[in-house]
Amino acid sequence: MTLSVGSKINFRRTFTKEDVEIFTKVSWDEGTHHTTPDDKGRLVIQGLLTATLPTKIGGENDVLAHTMNFNFLKPVYTGDTITCEAIIEKYTQKENGRVSIQASFTCNNQDEVEVMRGMFAGVIL
Repeated sequence: MTLSVGSKINFRRTFTKEDVEIFTKVSWDEGTHHTTPDDKGRLVIQGLLTATLPTKIGGENDVLAHTMNFNFLKPVYTGDTITCEAIIEKYTQKENGRVSIQASFTCNNQDEVEVMRGMFAGVIL
């Protein structure tokens, strides 16, 4: 995909119990809300696991991020399907031949409830 100002990039993921278990081991984020199911049998997804959605978008476009901001608005649970949409806000060709970008993003669950928003900026490798 060729990026430019206004480009929209989407990615969707359904989080599983296995995702939480693996991320818990890697991150050591072992809060009981991540390890003990609620009354509906769901685990709360770690915020930084949810944040892998916009980082995947950056990764698919070879963005080396230098700034990332996340606003976690609502909890995400196992079984939730989250859609992340990033919009390229700035796209600047630098003198050194690199391209600098900045993007904003929103993440909504399957009920169209916004669960996270933020921005990232970096250079395309």
